[in-house]
Amino acid sequence: MTTEFDLGALLAERGAERYELHVKHLNPQLPRMLHTIGFDKVYERAEGAHFFDADGNDHLDMLAGFGVMGLGRHHPVVRKALHDVLDLGLADLTRFDCQPLPGLLAERLLAHSPHLDRVFFGNSGTEAVETALKFARYATGRPRVLYCDHAFHGLTTGALSVNGESGFRDGFAPLLPDTAVPLGDLDALARELKKGDVAALIVEPIQGKGVHEAPPGYLRGAQELLRRHKALLIADEVQTGLGRTGDFYAYQHEDGVEPDLVCVAKALSGGYVPVGATLGKDWIFKKVYSSMDRVLVHSASFGSGAQAMACGLAVLSVMENEQIVAGVRTTGELLKSRLTALIGKYELLADVRGRGLMIGIEFGRPTSMKLRGRWAMLQAARKGLFAQMVVVPLLQRHRILTQVSGDHLEVIKLIPPLIIDEADVDRFVDAFTAVMDDAHSGGGLMWDFGKTLIKQAVANR
Repeated sequence: MTTEFDLGALLAERGAERYELHVKHLNPQLPRMLHTIGFDKVYERAEGAHFFDADGNDHLDMLAGFGVMGLGRHHPVVRKALHDVLDLGLADLTRFDCQPLPGLLAERLLAHSPHLDRVFFGNSGTEAVETALKFARYATGRPRVLYCDHAFHGLTTGALSVNGESGFRDGFAPLLPDTAVPLGDLDALARELKKGDVAALIVEPIQGKGVHEAPPGYLRGAQELLRRHKALLIADEVQTGLGRTGDFYAYQHEDGVEPDLVCVAKALSGGYVPVGATLGKDWIFKKVYSSMDRVLVHSASFGSGAQAMACGLAVLSVMENEQIVAGVRTTGELLKSRLTALIGKYELLADVRGRGLMIGIEFGRPTSMKLRGRWAMLQAARKGLFAQMVVVPLLQRHRILTQVSGDHLEVIKLIPPLIIDEADVDRFVDAFTAVMDDAHSGGGLMWDFGKTLIKQAVANR
């Protein structure tokens, strides 16, 4: 008997129920939040760095699915690779053979980190981090991992233990025995290492929350301290890796930095099939997998699946053949310089920072009496409301999707697809300028929306 299933027909019949289905069966707060800020859009299709609604209006994506869509949506090379691997009908995930695609993808990844030797494939960024934590503890025989204040490394229990934000951790204790140190503070790192129980330091070369870059020399200095105390350096490149910051990995911006373990994910998927990878030194892997009895001591049911491996290989091929990293440097510098030039023009604009196409726009207390009162009112209700006031009109009036960089932060983070061009940069800067003009006028729809956000913030206390 042949089973018939028509996905297009199902979507045509039930697609309009998307928000109701989510309320009933999934996280009920997500649609509530989207309705509150006016983000409850209906996107029909997507291509590259753009979404399209039912009327054919395009929306510029400056979020890239939290960095997943590095090559934009539906890149033809990645899409073809996925079709090809499905059509081949491979004997995938037998668990008791060695398929070629995982080895080929590992080879291509390691070529970008020649000091590393082996790869473990999982299914996500948080799983890549979990693998690194587990391997570091076993390889060193020590229990404690250090992490940086405000870090974000994932939300599963191990990764949550090295998450630097209490809002994510609250209510989920007890966690693993880990300790926070300030990003950039080598003295604090040295004090913890002297206790002799530290397995590793895990660090984002540029923190996603707030877009804070490790100070010059910090990663190299941390590496020297760690090696002196026989501890490991773990670079979390889940968001910053694969060209995001203008080098293949963000740690490569600093000469001489060679992490013992590197975590990647997000963009490696091509936006299709989830994949995470933990790259590491040979001795670490050989210590974890020390005998045939330990062959499955760490594994993943869907790790190294053919579809994920094919997408990863296609992504790396595109990056190399289309010189994506070089393009990120050029486009990122253009975007950052255009935004930085606005700082003197707008008193509410405090800072523009970041590398490549990972840029943070920070807002701060204005100087004029006219705006100080409104700013103070927003801050009293909830810090971060002004940044949300900017994000909303960017979408509603200018059809540009962005995000606030973290809870209680007056920072917008831009992590667009790596393929955006000069026209996209012009469009964003023009829209941002219009929104800032409105904000500095002291009235208008933007501040009216601010009152709505204040009422919502007060109601949620």
